[in-house]
Order: sequence, then C-alpha cells, then structure tokens
Amino acid sequence: MITKIERWAWWGGAMLAAVAGAVNAVGFLSFAHQAVTHLTGTATLVSLAVSGQRLEELVYLCGVILAFIVGAAFSGFLIQHSTLKLGRRYGAALLVESVLLACAAALMKSHGPVGGYFASAACGLQNAMASTYSGALIRTTHLTGMFTDLGAALGHFARGISVDWLRVRLCMTIIASFTIGGVLGALLFGRMQYNTLYVPAAVTGVGGIWYVAYAHRKRLRAMRVS
Repeated sequence: MITKIERWAWWGGAMLAAVAGAVNAVGFLSFAHQAVTHLTGTATLVSLAVSGQRLEELVYLCGVILAFIVGAAFSGFLIQHSTLKLGRRYGAALLVESVLLACAAALMKSHGPVGGYFASAACGLQNAMASTYSGALIRTTHLTGMFTDLGAALGHFARGISVDWLRVRLCMTIIASFTIGGVLGALLFGRMQYNTLYVPAAVTGVGGIWYVAYAHRKRLRAMRVS
C-alpha cells in the first residue's frame, strides 16, 4: 500500500503520461499508424507480418521493438535503480528523451522509419525511468496496469476489503493525463503534422532542467540542516 507520494512525483507522473499520450497519438496518425509507447500491439503485428510474409513491415516493427529496448537499457544504465527517488539522474534522462523526440519530429517528416525508431527509443527510456515508487509499480507510457489496478480496487471495494485509495488516485491521474495528452497530440497533429513532437520534446526538456534545479535546491537545504 502506498503511504505517501511527494508533490514532485505527482506532477512528474502526470507530465510524463501526457507526453506519452501525445507521442502515441502522433504514432497512430503517422504513416505507420501504430503505437510507439508500448509493445504489446507491436509484437502482435510482428506475428501478423511473419504469417503474411511481409518482410519490409517485419523489419520496421522489429526496429521499433529494438529501439524501445535500447531506450530502456540506456535509462537503466543512467539511473541504475528501479525505485523512484529524488536526486537520481532523472533530469539527464528527460533531456535525452527531449533530444530523441526532437530527432523523431525532424526525421518523421521524410516518412522514413528512422523517426519511428527515435520516438520508440524515447518511450522506452521514459517507461524504464518511472518504475516504482513506495513499492507501487508506475508506468507512464501505457495504461494496462493502471486499468487493472482500478479494476482490482473496485473488486476489493465490492467485497468490503481495504482499498489503497492513494493508489487509485495515482491510477486515475495517470489515465487522465495520458488521455488529455492524446487529445492535445491529435489536435496539434491536424495543424502541425510531425512538428507536434516538438511540443513533448520541449515539455521533457523543460522538465529535465526544472528537475535538476529542484533536486539541487533540495540537496542544498539538506546540507544546511545537517
């Protein structure tokens, strides 16, 4: 059961979920017409491409999967821990994600597959970056776990079992933020096309800079107290 979630974790989780929603909307509206923030559907499409012997599609899909894994691997190498904690290298990870999304925006304009690889790598990095907090699994690039936890909480409530309401609030925050990000991404895509990705790139870039400054201030305060 979650006992406490710091304010920075609430805002950070909501921001990242909104970013993922916007990026995924662009992925669906792009030339590829598929998700880039998670791999369940992509793995299924790989199976369909193999069964249909569509080699070009298979190569692209495998590239998306590989890019996602590479992004997650880089996050694990940079942050080194799976538990969300202030002071770790999340600022640097957000700045790298910002660069990846900006590259994806530039490359997708040529309708080539490389842009999709960069977007997938950015999402893999983000998903690995926000892993656990207070023992609770947090994922910001897909919602299956969030909806599952909500369903389980509903079942517990119906049986009169104690419900982790803080976890419920977290799930609803992530779901709402992802949905809002998707709506904004779709609306912007109608006006800006692939330039839409520059918006989440800017958000993650500013978020990374803010986080570095915030963590630095917290460390200085801790040093003064001690």
